[in-house]
Amino acid sequence: MSADILTSIPLSSLPRISQGKVRDLFALPDGDKPTLLFVTSDRISAYDNGIPTKGTILTLLSAKWFEVLSAKVPGLKHHFLHLGPPKTPGLVTPEEQTMLRGRSMTVRRLKVFPVEAIVRGYITGSAWAEYQKTQTIHGLPAPAGLDHCARLPEPIYTPSTKAELGDKDINISPEEARKIVGEKYADRIEQLALACYKAGAEYAEERGIIIADTKFEFALDEETDEVYLVDEVLTPDSSRFWSKADYQVGRVQDSFDKQVLRNWLTANGLKGKLDVEMPPEVVEKTKGRYSEVFKLLTGTSLEEALAKLES
Repeated sequence: MSADILTSIPLSSLPRISQGKVRDLFALPDGDKPTLLFVTSDRISAYDNGIPTKGTILTLLSAKWFEVLSAKVPGLKHHFLHLGPPKTPGLVTPEEQTMLRGRSMTVRRLKVFPVEAIVRGYITGSAWAEYQKTQTIHGLPAPAGLDHCARLPEPIYTPSTKAELGDKDINISPEEARKIVGEKYADRIEQLALACYKAGAEYAEERGIIIADTKFEFALDEETDEVYLVDEVLTPDSSRFWSKADYQVGRVQDSFDKQVLRNWLTANGLKGKLDVEMPPEVVEKTKGRYSEVFKLLTGTSLEEALAKLES
């Protein structure tokens, strides 16, 4: 594996409290409010492979989206505090500081709701597979006559379970999600998910990108009883991004996300298998798509964004 692909996070100065498919979470010294350091690797979900610069793209793009959505969604609260670890002298080593550059962010430590708040504006993926069989999406009645990748009349909230590492998320209905998160918070989560999707989709479409669907995560501030947007936001890992210029109903779309990898796995009969080694051309194509959508959505290249962090 290339030396410039970071699939494990060498950070021993802080206590590691969890490791997910892509991110590692580290505890930070107590301040006014409990905080965490989110560090994003270059890993591709459950695979041991990685994509160069992927972790940096996901982190910096999420930071941009927290800024955009805060301005567009009234009353939205989120966990993002700042990029990188706190500037406490001696908190991390100089080598760790270099490694963390652009791929880490300090966030509020909150109680995460155990559902994926998925919003779909277009019908594709598992929603399309279900619709073909039952004319429903996550158990909800859907309009007749929809074609593959058609735009839905209105974005819909279609949650899933939040699986443990190595397990698969399961699509559930909003009513089932309500039982998991509790009656008190269900409506607020759905409302915020739809508002964030609509605001993000409008922003992206102005820049030539269709957000077909995405997943959000939300958490509770137990002190104030308020719901917060957390985790990554509207990235190529959590969303399906399509080219607006090339969009055409009834066919597979030109994607700026993990679809490059999904297509290769499907074509080679490897979907769902672990320990799959991606060929260099798939790695480079995926990297190129992630880099391209980053520039389209932020208005700056990754190199320029990293240079700004140094200034």
